[in-house]
Amino acid sequence: MFEYSAHPDLLKNRIIMVTGAGRGIGEAAAKAYAAHGATVLLLGKNEDNLNRVYDEIEAAGWAQPAVIPLNLETALPHQYDELAATVEQEFGRLDGLLLNASIVGPRSPIEQLSGDNFMRVMQVNVNATFMLASTLLPLLKLADDASVIFTSSSVGRKGRAYWGGYAVSKFATEGLMQVLADELDGTSSVRSNSINPGATRTDMRAKAYPGENPEVNPLPAEIMPAYLYLMGPDSQDVNGRAFDAQ
Repeated sequence: MFEYSAHPDLLKNRIIMVTGAGRGIGEAAAKAYAAHGATVLLLGKNEDNLNRVYDEIEAAGWAQPAVIPLNLETALPHQYDELAATVEQEFGRLDGLLLNASIVGPRSPIEQLSGDNFMRVMQVNVNATFMLASTLLPLLKLADDASVIFTSSSVGRKGRAYWGGYAVSKFATEGLMQVLADELDGTSSVRSNSINPGATRTDMRAKAYPGENPEVNPLPAEIMPAYLYLMGPDSQDVNGRAFDAQ
């Protein structure tokens, strides 16, 4: 497990957006960021899930979050522009962006993977990730030190059979992280890194490995040290690196 102990006020007064914040790792990250002082912008497609996370953050007495319903599979370019305009109007800047939302898609041989399924995975995992990073970058540059965290996978670092669209999308995610990091290096206070969460007890993991005993994997809350480290000021000189949460 990634070793890091976060100061209780690590993210105090920071504005952080988390995509896929309604459940799993996104929910855990949103709560961890809120618990350490951040105002968290909860972005996802299921408004009921987002509202539940909102209520739990409020009940804990942390900074009031915001709910942003957006379906990344169907969102059009103008909706990303509108999102950026809303964040600027309401908050004035963005201190952090966790690009967590992803879908696995079918696990099958390339030969049997339909074009529709491949493009759906790429739409959510690559196209939407690019649109969010590019349209929100001007707001991130308004912060004193801002962090963009991309969500990777072990199959995005070494390809494995039957991971098709998902693996390709995560290779693309690593590439996007590296290109952005190189562009930001020495020119901006924004940094760009990736995290491979590893095997974690989530619904996505259960669907990918239906025969696996989920008890062998850590809960999302248990892998948060890496997410806190990369989002806080202790990592402000870290850029262009690929991390493992476990």
